[in-house]
Amino acid sequence: MQFFDAPFELESELEQAIVNASPVLFGKSRVFLPIKRRIGEKGKVQNIPDGYLIDLSSAREPRLFVVEIELAIHDPLKHIAVQILEFSLSFETSQRQIKNILKTNLAANAEAWAKCQKYVSDNNYDNIDVFLERITDDGSKFNALVIIDELDDDLERVLRSRFRFPVETLTFKRYRDKSGQAIYQFEPFLGELDQIDESDKIIADKVDISEVDTVVVPAQEDGFIATFLGENCWYAIRIHASMLSRIKYLATYRVAPESAITHLAKVHSIEPWRDSNKYIVIFEGPAEALKTRIPLVPKGKVKAPQNLRYTSLKKLQAAKNLDEAF
Repeated sequence: MQFFDAPFELESELEQAIVNASPVLFGKSRVFLPIKRRIGEKGKVQNIPDGYLIDLSSAREPRLFVVEIELAIHDPLKHIAVQILEFSLSFETSQRQIKNILKTNLAANAEAWAKCQKYVSDNNYDNIDVFLERITDDGSKFNALVIIDELDDDLERVLRSRFRFPVETLTFKRYRDKSGQAIYQFEPFLGELDQIDESDKIIADKVDISEVDTVVVPAQEDGFIATFLGENCWYAIRIHASMLSRIKYLATYRVAPESAITHLAKVHSIEPWRDSNKYIVIFEGPAEALKTRIPLVPKGKVKAPQNLRYTSLKKLQAAKNLDEAF
């Protein structure tokens, strides 16, 4: 069966498709609330976000993302960049207002309310009000999420480099077959934290984001020798905006026939890679060989990494194989 590119004509179509796909798009540990309510103090910057994403994937660091949904045809570089900046300014003066908006809409959504209540109970919050204050108060770091049908390189570069707060991006595209049946193409939000089996099913909860301090990158042998060992760095890789400040180590998974994580380097800095949306990770010194290599398990729970994966040094040090490394 063939599917053809079928761009969204209206922003409302994209918004509804995101709502329909939200369980897969955002995963079990997040709650998406498509709320359009004005925020900000009267007489100051005011805005209407397209929604909020409550991230419950970490027991220690629950987060709130202000969501902006846009079509690429709406001059996204100027429009979205301005919107995100204004959202951040409105957020600073609207914590109590946003808390009340979230509580009201959670109370009207039994499934979302139950998920948040379970998180509150499991993580020893006194009640849901205390939890909502935690993700909206003055000490909370502003996080933004932009969902767009076509992500322009210039827009992604601006969103990653021009703000002091993290801005995550997701691309969400639509295709149709000749009968009109639609399918959607997207990468799940922070999907690199999932354990995925050979049938592409998530088999475990995400690694707790608060524990992430390491990235694992796949490497061909020539690149491993020339760059990882020869230049004490690795490039050009994509790292989520909200993960950049967490990364302290980089490990390499050497592809077949080695099929194992074998070396680890301490990170000196992470810098933009040339004129792109990727990064170069510069090591403090030469990478060191692990005392015990971490091999792929044939037909195991975890696939051989094809792209960057997040984990922790603690997990790597305790892992006997790749199934235990993530």
